[in-house]
Amino acid sequence: MNNRRRLAILGASGHGKVVADIATQTGWQELVFYDDAWPDRCRLEHWEVRGTLAMLLHDLSDYDGVFVAIGHNAIRDVKLDALMSHGARIVSLVHPRAIVSPLARLGAGSVVMPGAVINAFANLGLGVIVNSAATVDHDCRLGDCVHVAPGANVAGDVEVGRLSWIGAGAVVRQGVAIGTSVVVGAGAAVVADIDDDLVMGGVPARPLMPSSSGSDSDDQGDDTPPCASNVLRLDLMSPKGRS
Repeated sequence: MNNRRRLAILGASGHGKVVADIATQTGWQELVFYDDAWPDRCRLEHWEVRGTLAMLLHDLSDYDGVFVAIGHNAIRDVKLDALMSHGARIVSLVHPRAIVSPLARLGAGSVVMPGAVINAFANLGLGVIVNSAATVDHDCRLGDCVHVAPGANVAGDVEVGRLSWIGAGAVVRQGVAIGTSVVVGAGAAVVADIDDDLVMGGVPARPLMPSSSGSDSDDQGDDTPPCASNVLRLDLMSPKGRS
C-alpha cells in the first residue's frame, strides 16, 4: 500500500464522492480534493478541498496519484491534458465489485464503477467512465473521455468515438460504430452507425439534434463546476497534442 498513500482528486462533486469511495476501497489512504470553485467550495462531505487546478499543478509532487473526477466529457478531457502535460501521475480506479477481464485494457484516468463489467479485449482510452452496472463487451474500442452511463449495455465489437456519451440504460448493438462527441439518450437502442456530433434518442435511436460541445450528461448535476466560464482558461496548461 505504500504507493497508494496520497491521492489528489480534481472535481469536488457528486461524481467525485463516488470516485473517492472507490479510491478508499482500493487502498488509497489519504484523499485531497481540488476544484476550480475553491475557495467557495472548501469541503466535500468530510474531505478537504485544497485549491484550484492551478494550485494542484503546483502541488503535484505531494501526491502518489491524481484522478480527474469530472463527469462532463469535454471538461474532463481538458483537465486531463493539463495534468498530463505537467507530468501528473494519472491513475485508474476499479471498484472491487466490478468485473474487468485481465485481457481488457484501461487507459489512464479511467474509472469502473460497482457492478460494471468489461470483457476480454475491450480497449478503453484515457479518462473513460464505465458507470454503475454498465457493460462493455468483448473487442469494444472506447475513445478518450467516453462516458458509459449507469445500466447501459455496449455489445461486442462496438467502436465509440472520443467524448461520446452513452446514456443510462441505453443499448448498443454489436458491431456498431459511434462517432465523436455523440450523445445517446437514456434508454435508446442504437442499431446502426452514428456520425459525429449528433444527439440520438428513441427505439431505434434516431437523430434529435446536433450535440453541443461536451454538454453530455443528464446526470451531470454538480459535475460541472459552478465557475463554468473559467473552466477552459488554464493559463498554466502547456500544449500537448494528445490524440
